[in-house]
Amino acid sequence: MTVPSAHDVALAAERRSAARLLLTHPLVRAKGPHADLFPLIRRHAEWLTHRFQQVLGYQLLVDTAYARLFKAGLGHGSGHRLVRSTGTPFTPRTYACLALALSVLVTAPEQMLLSRLVADLKAAAADAGIELEGTGRQAEKRTLAAALRQLVDWGALVETDGSVAAVAQEGTGEALLTVDREIARALVSGPLAQSRDGADLVRRGADPGFGGPRTYVRRMLVETPAVYLDELADSERDWLRTRQRREATAFSELLGLEAEIRAEGVVLVDPEEELTDLRLPGTGTLAQAALLLVERLAGELRPEKPGHPATGGELVVGVPLPEGLVERVLAGLVDEYGKRCNWQRGYVEDLPEFRAAVLDLLARMRLVARRHPLRSAGEGLPPTYQDAVPEGRSVTDVSSARGTGDGWVLLAAAARYAPRVTVGKAAPTQQEPATQQELPL
Repeated sequence: MTVPSAHDVALAAERRSAARLLLTHPLVRAKGPHADLFPLIRRHAEWLTHRFQQVLGYQLLVDTAYARLFKAGLGHGSGHRLVRSTGTPFTPRTYACLALALSVLVTAPEQMLLSRLVADLKAAAADAGIELEGTGRQAEKRTLAAALRQLVDWGALVETDGSVAAVAQEGTGEALLTVDREIARALVSGPLAQSRDGADLVRRGADPGFGGPRTYVRRMLVETPAVYLDELADSERDWLRTRQRREATAFSELLGLEAEIRAEGVVLVDPEEELTDLRLPGTGTLAQAALLLVERLAGELRPEKPGHPATGGELVVGVPLPEGLVERVLAGLVDEYGKRCNWQRGYVEDLPEFRAAVLDLLARMRLVARRHPLRSAGEGLPPTYQDAVPEGRSVTDVSSARGTGDGWVLLAAAARYAPRVTVGKAAPTQQEPATQQELPL
């Protein structure tokens, strides 16, 4: 075996750092938040461009002022959300304002007043047949301000004098803005010109192209917290089963990710805990409640015979959540931790909303899922790829699970959060020191 030289090790580390940064932040500016690593991207631009195209089918554009990794989607319902500074997800109306603002900026002058930008945005909305008459209301002004703030964060807008927050102020707030048209043009990665509407854009954006199942599965592994075998089409599943060990090595070399391969599926784990926009454990009311909830659900619903069918066990991919269980457990958590941990009052006082928000977080973490089919007969996938999806396939196969539920399923990955008990040996003798053993429930 050839031992890599110190130069080779350093070179691989540089490339891996640059690739990890681009995967997490697909737009990196020379004078932006990650300017210190931008020279690495420039230095290894050719290698990064080739590897991202070869492995994930992603296009990389490296300019003197910025680098843009054009990611592809995974189909309907698989996007990563934009959120406000408060953590509140963007609403459809916020996305509409963002898209309208971008349509204005790509041909805007180098500098413009905030009031002019808003006026042009309203004109673009009228041309597109989008109703924005409510922008005089305070809530609508905050929505527009959130969209413009996102453009400032991306660097498409620079606040030369004043702030885009002025649009939400009472009266006539004003600001002078500098426009970076190149970045504005590079933000949208989907095939706009070929798409008939938004749904068609999502489908075309997720098209894996010539890579087919190989590219699509690789994207799922990198862009989602967990990939379950039973949610894959036959061609996808067959490819992953025969390639999973080699793919684990490839992702380790490119991104420093470690593959956890189970009978139910595959998870790519980041030892540095950097390549994610979702964290569990995490901070805040939702993350704390979600962790406590999934821990108790996993402990209560743990299968009697976990394991692989080949060894006499029962391969359980999903367990239906009994009617009312989530509400009961969550209400108990509110009583136990709500005041002590200073949970957000809005959630504590509105249990249905709290339940919906916690389940939404767990669903995005791939720890729970809706029991009904989410992807049937190619729904949400590119037209050239739809035939590969079996008719009526659900995201989680729980057809063998007994009992009725409220439409939600606890997935196999939730077992990692199951509680553990510490069992100690009784009355150690002088010859036998006390020991403890940690056992899963």
